[in-house]
Amino acid sequence: MKSASPLGVFERYLSLWVALGIIIGVKLGLALPGLFQLIARLEYANVNFVVAVLIWVMIYPMMVSVDFASIREVGRKPKGLCITLVVNWLVKPFTMAFLGILFFNYIFAGLVTPEVAKEYIAGMILLGAAPCTAMVFVWSQLVRGDANYTLVQVSINDLVMVVAFAPIVSWLLGVTDVQVPWTTLLLSVILYVVIPLAAGYGTRKRLDARGHEVAIAEFCAQIKPYSIVGLLATVVLLFGFQAQTIVAQPLVIVLIAIPLLIQSYGIFAIAYAWGYFWRVPFAVAAPAALVGTSNFFELAVAVAISLFGLNSGAALATVVGVLVEVPVMLSLVAFANRTRKFFPSTSSG
Repeated sequence: MKSASPLGVFERYLSLWVALGIIIGVKLGLALPGLFQLIARLEYANVNFVVAVLIWVMIYPMMVSVDFASIREVGRKPKGLCITLVVNWLVKPFTMAFLGILFFNYIFAGLVTPEVAKEYIAGMILLGAAPCTAMVFVWSQLVRGDANYTLVQVSINDLVMVVAFAPIVSWLLGVTDVQVPWTTLLLSVILYVVIPLAAGYGTRKRLDARGHEVAIAEFCAQIKPYSIVGLLATVVLLFGFQAQTIVAQPLVIVLIAIPLLIQSYGIFAIAYAWGYFWRVPFAVAAPAALVGTSNFFELAVAVAISLFGLNSGAALATVVGVLVEVPVMLSLVAFANRTRKFFPSTSSG
């Protein structure tokens, strides 16, 4: 009997919901510009209160699913974790920056102003420096990956993100001549990584005492709808703020999507080929490649807003990342499943 898909209705049609959110946001932005201007003013220290609440609503359920106790399993198959960490932190942020500079400073130079180009590049860098923490569990299930090992990869990625995200982003933005206040960047990491991570850890500890996996699964199922609402509401808000720009320059969505697509397929190719030549078992190699390809777009969106503002090109670039991610990931899942036979089923990797 064919097993049920781990993708729910929301995940399966995420691109459709995001596209609808974009349309609604643009229409509302054009019809009610005063409302969006009012929301934009509800901020302190470059942190918009409305967007912050929505981001927390999105991120918190993901952090509850992170089990740091699983890190003790890291020595069992070190090769897959090595691929994940190297690709996520030593390759992906820098290739994303390179592609952003290549396309917006050179290939698309005549289509956007230098000031706007810098913001698009900044948004791409924020995406590249934020590896996925939630949807990767879905991708791992779709390729029948090792669930426990995927949990190890995500848990360690989150710990690395706490200390590495801000320095990498700051350095790469400096390379692209974007001046970033360190205080704002560090505040963003605390607000959107450290605090939700601590809250998720505390919740998981309480749920452990009530039944561990069953209690955690039930709790996550209960709060998942709020995460969905938070994501779609954020998309509506961001595109409402960007409505005038999008109507005046609809081509900009396509321009941003092109380097993002190249980055996604390129990163997957690097990690997947590495797993193949290193003879890593498929159940570890496929999720390792998918972790590197997918993005923690919630964090990228939040930091883009904090650093550059709700109406910025950086915020727009991160939201376009949401739009292109799901169809790209589904195509890569299909490719991985078709090439499963070329990988060993078990090894010490």
